[in-house]
Amino acid sequence: MTITVIGLDGGPLPPAAAEALAGAEVIAGGRRHLAIAPAGAEQIVLGPVEPALGKLAGRRAVVLASGDPGFFGIVRLLREHGHEPVVLPAVSSVQAMFARLGRSWDDVAVVSAHGRDLRRAVNVCRARAATAVLTGPGAGPAEIGAALHGWPRTLVVAEQLGAAGERLTTVDASAAGRDWDPLSVVLCLRAPAFGPLAVPPRGWCAGGEPLPPAGGWALPDDAFEHRGGMVTKAEVRAVVLARLAPRPGTLVWDVGAGSGSVGVECARLGSAVLAVERRPDDTARIAANAAAHDVEVRVVEGVAPGALVGLPTPDAVFVGGGGLDVLAAAAAAGAERVVVSLAALDRIGQARTLLVEAGYEVDGVQLAASRFAPLPGGAVRLAATNPITILWGTR
Repeated sequence: MTITVIGLDGGPLPPAAAEALAGAEVIAGGRRHLAIAPAGAEQIVLGPVEPALGKLAGRRAVVLASGDPGFFGIVRLLREHGHEPVVLPAVSSVQAMFARLGRSWDDVAVVSAHGRDLRRAVNVCRARAATAVLTGPGAGPAEIGAALHGWPRTLVVAEQLGAAGERLTTVDASAAGRDWDPLSVVLCLRAPAFGPLAVPPRGWCAGGEPLPPAGGWALPDDAFEHRGGMVTKAEVRAVVLARLAPRPGTLVWDVGAGSGSVGVECARLGSAVLAVERRPDDTARIAANAAAHDVEVRVVEGVAPGALVGLPTPDAVFVGGGGLDVLAAAAAAGAERVVVSLAALDRIGQARTLLVEAGYEVDGVQLAASRFAPLPGGAVRLAATNPITILWGTR
């Protein structure tokens, strides 16, 4: 027999849902959901879901869930176990939150931290101007706020949506360390321009502009303000980006960032980015370059490796400046990928050995690119750029 999944949002049940519920032999759901179950049907309180599924097969069964059960909900799990449920959805918690705010949400990235790695959700919050997070025990507003230390963010916390205790609270991320309902929905907003009542730019793709960005990547060198040619060249940047693999849900460190060209490009590809640079004039350039490309790069002014202490754990690290001590600190940070560019030949063997000893599988390439340069009369010649060796380590 078919399992019927009914979504609940605090409103009255539609006729089809009420009929399925009245005729059910067995009804499964959370304790708060089972309060609407009629007498006479067997009730199963869902904790771990898999043990309950065997009691549903071959019976007139109803599963009660919050909101839209096809949106980060139980429908996927049922289909993974071979069921073909009839789904009667209600308004999802994300829909309900934005309806309460009276804000459109087609610009908002939606991620789930419920039973999942919180780091990935937080990295999207670090990278995006507006992110909605479905939370869970141990991955709630307090934990999200703590992880966003250093990123200016406003949180709108929606608790018990559709219930008598419904509450929406707007709080600075740094002040979110309190007790919240364990199944809250959190709207994380880049402060202050993207506040709860902001009118987002008109778009065409839900969640904001799709990736990769318009204009591609490995942008021309003159797309970045830099100090006298101190910018990672486009040809080098193309290989570095390929090896860093920036994408939504990841955090990239750009160490010895200079102009920040690598970090800005990683941010354009969806990563959260931390740029570490010792020169105040270059830190200002990084911020200007990020703003010019409409992305956010958190800039840490300081001298590596000391400046790396206490930073959030990265998924990938690019070392564009500094000595072997900086590379050693980057390799010890726990990243899945470490990429380093080297102009000095005598450092190549040392850097490779260092990465191998840190547990990475190491590969590399030397790039020697020649670019078109003008000649009199409109002709062109090939002008060589300085050779650069790129090493990358992967775990």
